[in-house]
Amino acid sequence: MVRIEGVPRDYAWGSQSAIQQLLGREPDGHPLAELWFGAHPDDPARVPDLDTTLDELIAQDPTAALGADVVERFGPQLPFLLKLLAAAKPLSIQVHPTRTQAEAGFADEDARGIARDAPERNYRDRNHKPELLCALTEFEALCGFRPVADTLRLLDAFDLPELEPVRELLAGEDPLRSAFTYLLRLPEPGPLVTAVAARAEAISDPEWSGAAGAVLRAAGAFPGDVGTVLSLLLNHVRLQPGEAIYLGAGNVHAYLHGLGVEIMANSDNVLRCGLTSKHVDVDELLKITDFSELPDPRWKSDQPDWFRVPVPDFELAGVDLDGYRKPGQDAGECATGDEGKPYLVLCVSGGVRVTVEGDSTDLAPGQAAFVRSRGPLFLLRGTGRAFLATVRSRMEI
Repeated sequence: MVRIEGVPRDYAWGSQSAIQQLLGREPDGHPLAELWFGAHPDDPARVPDLDTTLDELIAQDPTAALGADVVERFGPQLPFLLKLLAAAKPLSIQVHPTRTQAEAGFADEDARGIARDAPERNYRDRNHKPELLCALTEFEALCGFRPVADTLRLLDAFDLPELEPVRELLAGEDPLRSAFTYLLRLPEPGPLVTAVAARAEAISDPEWSGAAGAVLRAAGAFPGDVGTVLSLLLNHVRLQPGEAIYLGAGNVHAYLHGLGVEIMANSDNVLRCGLTSKHVDVDELLKITDFSELPDPRWKSDQPDWFRVPVPDFELAGVDLDGYRKPGQDAGECATGDEGKPYLVLCVSGGVRVTVEGDSTDLAPGQAAFVRSRGPLFLLRGTGRAFLATVRSRMEI
């Protein structure tokens, strides 16, 4: 086991206070959007006690670090990335490819000579990028296409002549693909965006207040961007702490506001379609988007705070150590961990001592440890809350 330090990312959409407060630091007026805990080559976590990075540490002996089964399935690299994420402004509306789509797209762009760091590049690597986010505070997001019948009722509430073409497409064949494509290909979306944003201010029906609020957040951050109108097709979800959303391949989504723990496959493949000044490739986006309705955007846990997803790359579990505290004890204790798998342990509140085969390290909020593949269970002791990230077992997939 080694203690690791998260790497900060200061994107403009980041909160100026959420992660800072979790770390116990005074805000300095600058955004802190993410802390990365993982071995992604762009920003691998530091291992301060060994004066190295986590990817370099794993490369020294991948089998000892990850376990033979993980190396056989994923190669000599940690297959997931764990983050703290704090959004104060909307992120881009985006979609991620399947692994097959990523492999084909990556090979095609290489063959066409598009540089791997070019702004117009869609596929930065050959991997898929499913994600799961578990809220630490109330968290707002757009996640998947709302059922068409419900979106038609939302358009009734907006009652805008400018939205009549969208309504007609939603009443026809392949409704979501048709309406989504129409909006993406509008030659001049500005007037429609302005009309929708103005109408959103007057929406008083409690059923649609969240959707109207999402429109206003989007319009305020990206005036004139068609993503403001695209948001009307998507589920608006307001997560409470401990609730999660899963964003599989093809799921159209955007984070709007809040603090959460995010885990994803080790990839940087993102195709954007709105709320962005970056490259938008409409044709490629339409190839990989899943136009299925998503009636319930929340991802249910198998047990309290244990989120298993339909991909092998990761799973995430929350541990409330206060819930393990027995009468007369000052801390709770939890023995955990499957044999032969690596773990990242992230403390988000209180204090956690991680003990592996007699070796211990103490974690404060915002600190993490990498636990190598091993046989025995390891022990968490302390107060507050921690998250455990690992791969899914082969037998579960």
